[in-house]
Amino acid sequence: MMKKQQAGFTLIEIAIVLVIIGLLLGGVLKGQEMINNSKIKRAVNDFNGVSAAVYSYLDRYGALPGDEPTASTNPRWTVPGGNGNGVITGTCGATNGVETARLWVHLRNSGLVAGATTDNAAGRQAPNNAFGGITCVKNGGFGLTGTVICQRGIDGKFAAIIDRQLDDGNAATGSVRGGTANNPGVGSATVPYAEGAVGNICTLL
Repeated sequence: MMKKQQAGFTLIEIAIVLVIIGLLLGGVLKGQEMINNSKIKRAVNDFNGVSAAVYSYLDRYGALPGDEPTASTNPRWTVPGGNGNGVITGTCGATNGVETARLWVHLRNSGLVAGATTDNAAGRQAPNNAFGGITCVKNGGFGLTGTVICQRGIDGKFAAIIDRQLDDGNAATGSVRGGTANNPGVGSATVPYAEGAVGNICTLL
């Protein structure tokens, strides 16, 4: 007795499977796009939020956070201050006693930024940004002079979008600039935004 041959998939069945796979892939890609857009929006909001916090502190206490010399003697809290020269000195990501680190202690003690208020590594720790790097406030970077806000660890593809939303989209010009130096000084080289090239983006306060 001959065995009955097993029937293969019909064109309709294959088409249905391909449609389902396409829908699944489209959903995954759309979900990833929504996540990336959310990160970009948060990064832009972080720039604006930190800027507002620093200006609020300056308006309230008459000095820049981290640089304020009377923070340790003023009765509102007891944490060390800076030298009061109007410049936030120090490097991005520092957790020692430099002004870039104590800036966060001052902002947190004043209630303008959430986090530990102690003058130690926890209180001085710069907050993370949406892309897993840190946000810092310092003096100068990538040709920008004055106080700047920088975000580390941002892929060039997304940095370009952030720059376009805030400025001109060019890493080397305008009030928003980018490069690969972790602690960018004024003379640090800007680097054109490119997908896969992870770097930093800074904006004038």
